[in-house]
Amino acid sequence: MRTQIALNPEHHAQAKQKAAQMGITMAEYIRRLVARDLDSTAPEASPEAIIGIGRSGGSDIVRESKTKIIADAVASQNAPTR
Repeated sequence: MRTQIALNPEHHAQAKQKAAQMGITMAEYIRRLVARDLDSTAPEASPEAIIGIGRSGGSDIVRESKTKIIADAVASQNAPTR
């Protein structure tokens, strides 16, 4: 099945460059992104699921830093590949 999409110029250039680096067409690159997203059986991680594990009574600054680090790590795992 054929599908037509519109990308902003920056994303188009980045996707084209990434596909070239991978040695595939841009269409194949996009097909792989869609397949990876739709075939993913792993539930999306939530920072709230692990925050507070091993809490040792640290300061608010330590807890806030830990929360941000965990949230950033989870977000990077769930972010689309560029």
